Amino acid sequence: MMTTFTRGAMQPLGEGVEIGRRGVMAWVLNAGWVPLLAAALLTLEGVLAIDTTVPSLARRQAIFGVFGFLCAAAMMLPGSRTLTRVAWPLYLISLVLLIFVLIPGTPEWLVRPKNGARRWISLGLFEFQPSEIAKIAVVLALSQWLRARSLRRFGAFLMPFLLAAPPMLLILIEPDLGTALMFAPAVIAMAIAAGARLLHISLLVGVVALGAPLSYPFLKPHQRDRVDALMAQIRGDDSFVGDIGFQGDRAMTLAGSGGLFGVGRERAQALVHFNRLPEEHNDMIFAVICCRWGFFGGVVTWGLGLLYAFGALLVASGAREPFSRFAATGIAGTFIAQLVLNTGMTLGVMPVTGVTLPFISYGGSSLVALWIGTGLLCNFAMRRARGVERLGAVA
Repeated sequence: MMTTFTRGAMQPLGEGVEIGRRGVMAWVLNAGWVPLLAAALLTLEGVLAIDTTVPSLARRQAIFGVFGFLCAAAMMLPGSRTLTRVAWPLYLISLVLLIFVLIPGTPEWLVRPKNGARRWISLGLFEFQPSEIAKIAVVLALSQWLRARSLRRFGAFLMPFLLAAPPMLLILIEPDLGTALMFAPAVIAMAIAAGARLLHISLLVGVVALGAPLSYPFLKPHQRDRVDALMAQIRGDDSFVGDIGFQGDRAMTLAGSGGLFGVGRERAQALVHFNRLPEEHNDMIFAVICCRWGFFGGVVTWGLGLLYAFGALLVASGAREPFSRFAATGIAGTFIAQLVLNTGMTLGVMPVTGVTLPFISYGGSSLVALWIGTGLLCNFAMRRARGVERLGAVA
């Protein structure tokens, strides 16, 4: 049997799969390698940063990184038809899991509350956080919904936000305000890619900006305290430093102690230890980076983050069909929002919300989910490899 292919520069030479020069170049030179490279470097930086404070967790993070890479490789295999078919089932599964962690009476060996929050399902060797998969599920489901619809009418423009609302509300109940906030930038970015009117976007952003202060009375006590601590910090009031503002104050102190090029591993390890920075391997890992590698380390982190987002947007701009374009845009929107919010709270310009630094903060669920998103970006990019399109087979 002879298999023929088109759009390549080489003619078929015999039986089996023949790939022309264009096909080879399309697979090798595609935008998917940009976020893949950035993800690998950010993961490596995360392992080194975690090793500064908790070496045993750094080894676990490296294992999670390898597993995440394997998951990314698996995500490169399915075609867009398969992804569109599983988008809504995955969305429903994520809702079921988010409801499951909130069910009262669930055995603690399966769902163990931490600091009053119910976010994790124990799987023995590691704990799984459904909210991380929910972020991917919402992006895929909305991409499937948006691909055949117009958002020019205001009612249609609001629908993606209504579809994202159920997982957001469930995550807020856990409670996990930071993760819940990450859905909005993804939906806004996807709405823009789908052709939403600038007037509608501006109106929504304005309503949210004006309504945000009105939500203050409905926040939980510790959330209101964090907002109060930030406002006091901006005013130069240190009355919260010994209490709810301690974490933010220590993070800023350590970030500033690194100077231009950092103090090195050993001294950074001592500074982090004696300053008693909470969540130094997780939420506040950016402070450790700035302490160990200085301002230069912070710039490199942001540079790699922007490289990842730029690569995701390159994938979106070159996508051959709407589903891939919307999904790549949503992944980019979530990533950049998470990067901005985490570094902002570390540097004292945003309230502490528990948002992790993507690819760098310790956590298996977060790291694997980010690598799954990276695998999807590579999948979308490689679908542009027209040189391997099969037209038919002749006996």
